[in-house]
Amino acid sequence: EPTVRTELMEQIPPIAIFLQESRPKFPTAFFEYLMPIVVRYLTDVNNQVRKAGQEALLILLEQDLVAQSDIENKVCPILLDLSAPDSDDEYKVEAVNIICKMASMLSRTTVEHMLLPRFCELCSDGKLFQVRKICAANFGDICNAVGQEATERLLIPKFFELCSDSVWGMRKACAECFMAVSYTTSPEVRRSKLSPLFISLISDTCRWVRQAAFQSLGPFISTFANPSSAGLYIREDGTLSIRPSAQDVNSNSCQPNNNITVMSSSANAV
Repeated sequence: EPTVRTELMEQIPPIAIFLQESRPKFPTAFFEYLMPIVVRYLTDVNNQVRKAGQEALLILLEQDLVAQSDIENKVCPILLDLSAPDSDDEYKVEAVNIICKMASMLSRTTVEHMLLPRFCELCSDGKLFQVRKICAANFGDICNAVGQEATERLLIPKFFELCSDSVWGMRKACAECFMAVSYTTSPEVRRSKLSPLFISLISDTCRWVRQAAFQSLGPFISTFANPSSAGLYIREDGTLSIRPSAQDVNSNSCQPNNNITVMSSSANAV
């Protein structure tokens, strides 16, 4: 029964945490018995079971309970199979979604070598606009996961494609994550490539795209500031924050924290 398998998946993370805390008594139980179940349920015929499996996998990765060897030899290969060009549409959409969500939890080397090539392919998927939409919405997170060099070499060309996509929702998603993408690039790339690209979005024929671009204008401009002097930085939760200067801190030492926080567009992307 699918409901039984779904319930089982929901119990995997707490069991895994218990086994981790009791590792001297159960040194290999999780890797031998539970991890294979999680991987297998990623391809279950029932979508609710698959969803439960995906949620369990993300929790396990977030808690750092999955060994690097299992990530590279079990998890990534199955996600690459599910997101292949000839894969079933529903499986492909789910796979690209989980790839984007887990990118921030994996090492940069793993993401760049195993997942980034497939992500770049999916950005150009001509069959399913849903796949391209997920890629566009999570583009900033992928840039942050792989760093500046890979972003400028591989991802910026794909970002240009998505920013000129025929579906306006794609362009809107790009406008919403523009600050996060810009933050990962060098000042020269911001000036010479991203600035003209942003102007095209702010002049888009669709008012929803223009509105999203105007909302991202301030955060995008902030990426041109020198972080050491402006005090701007990106928190782990994807928000752009302003750190007060030492002088402000001293003058307001008796006042509540007046940090200004601007939500990163990538954190709000849908």
